[in-house]
Amino acid sequence: MNDTATSAEKLEMDFVHYKVHERVGYITLARAEKRNALNYEVVSELKRAFAAAEEDDVCKVIVLRAEGKVFCAGADLEYIQKLQSNDYQENLLDSTHLMELFRMIYTLKKVVIAQIHGHAIAGGCGLAAICDFGFTVPEARFGYTEVKIGFIPAIVKVFLLRKIGEARAKQLLLTGDLISAAEAANYGLVNYVVPAEELEQRVEDFAQKLCAENSRQSMEVTKEMIARVQEMTLEEGLQYAAEMNAVARSSEDCQRGIAAFLNKEIISW
Repeated sequence: MNDTATSAEKLEMDFVHYKVHERVGYITLARAEKRNALNYEVVSELKRAFAAAEEDDVCKVIVLRAEGKVFCAGADLEYIQKLQSNDYQENLLDSTHLMELFRMIYTLKKVVIAQIHGHAIAGGCGLAAICDFGFTVPEARFGYTEVKIGFIPAIVKVFLLRKIGEARAKQLLLTGDLISAAEAANYGLVNYVVPAEELEQRVEDFAQKLCAENSRQSMEVTKEMIARVQEMTLEEGLQYAAEMNAVARSSEDCQRGIAAFLNKEIISW
């Protein structure tokens, strides 16, 4: 395997691993004994890994995956229990820490693909759903179970409403019920359901397709626009789109891509 050594790969972390293989950056949750549950340290390491991948010139597309049987079980409940003795400001700092991770993934310059090999529950379901693309196996279950333990799906809700709309978000968030991978795909939580033995290869093939066929700059700007335009009025959104369209026409990637198309050349990005 031709892994490319980068400075980002030298990150020394306990719960998250990062490596690059053929322009794809793999961020791996490695807390299998705790079902990859999220606590302050795990969130910190995920933020470090995503920040490193974003700045890594060798990495063009990112895959988020996990070790063990479960993709991510959400918040570490033992950790949450300890936080109950904190005051409001201390709890706000901790919840802001998680919010920053979700916002980072949503606004990251690079495309993020979730490789979901097992259950994605509560905050883990939010982590999977916030990625730009999701591949999962038929056996995986998805859901936001916070209301069943007296908690609330506060941060994930902001992104879930954008992704699947109010009606389906209410169905998931207010019932707290788990749904199948097929239902998750139908809801729009994930994009593809594939056999477990094919998952890794299908994700790799898809990531390589994006690397080879699509402009890095175009994917970055398109992702940014998708995030920003939803906050605008119709007129603001159209004006913003027109301005970005004009900027894109003079970009190096656009000039190169159009020239290749007109010359009937196959372009490799």
